[in-house]
Amino acid sequence: MINKFEIGTFILRVVLGLIFFVHGLDKFQGGIENTAGWFESIGLPGFLAYGVALVELIGGIALILGLFSRVVSGLLAIIMVGAIVKVKLAVGFLGNGQMAGYELDLALLAMAVFITINGSKAYALDQVIFNSKETDNATTLN
Repeated sequence: MINKFEIGTFILRVVLGLIFFVHGLDKFQGGIENTAGWFESIGLPGFLAYGVALVELIGGIALILGLFSRVVSGLLAIIMVGAIVKVKLAVGFLGNGQMAGYELDLALLAMAVFITINGSKAYALDQVIFNSKETDNATTLN
């Protein structure tokens, strides 16, 4: 039986996955070269944009499906720390009227850190894949 904690974590995982999937998709649809150029304009290597967009896109799908949730969430947390420190911190918590602040980034960071620490087992493909292997291994050893 799935408890309230796991249901809450499941909701966080799916929402976080959906948000990052859409952000990654937007980077590719908007022209990843434009994103790479923007990265370079703020002093980051342009190729980093490809890595960030892929982690967001593929990682978002993985979170929705419940695959490697802790690892993916850890990577997304690193991306959020980078976004806050490199881009959003200078404009403040609520922004400056021209750019949004880091309040959303901080919320996404907190969600990602929570899932990194606690994992998310409810309705996760990891549970189907890895629990069946553990059951097979236990049966083989007995």
